[in-house]
Amino acid sequence: QVQLVESGGGLVQPGGSLRLSCAASGVTLDAYTIGWFRQAPGKERVGVSCANTDGITYYTDSVKGRFTISRDNTKNTVYLQMNSLKPEDTANYYCTIDPWPTCRGPTGGWTMDYWGEGTLVTVSS
Repeated sequence: QVQLVESGGGLVQPGGSLRLSCAASGVTLDAYTIGWFRQAPGKERVGVSCANTDGITYYTDSVKGRFTISRDNTKNTVYLQMNSLKPEDTANYYCTIDPWPTCRGPTGGWTMDYWGEGTLVTVSS
């Protein structure tokens, strides 16, 4: 049974940083594409970042240069480092993985198979 558990969300001031973690179980992570999506209040869930198994990464324009996706296959964990946070980054953030070596679909609309429950990030002064 695949399980993804996010952590690291919370309240941060504009300009601050957070690192989200996602612990995966029931899978060998190095065989999976990894990704992060987010859903702001009253809005649809959208992709933030995706990474192939070969390390190539993709980001939506709104987070490019500020967010970094990574993985530690030895720990079966996915990360999202978020810097220079803005109030518009406030959302529930979801970890997601897909049993395919490359990110499938358009930027921000990747097709992913397994999802975590989400962790809330609030950017406010």
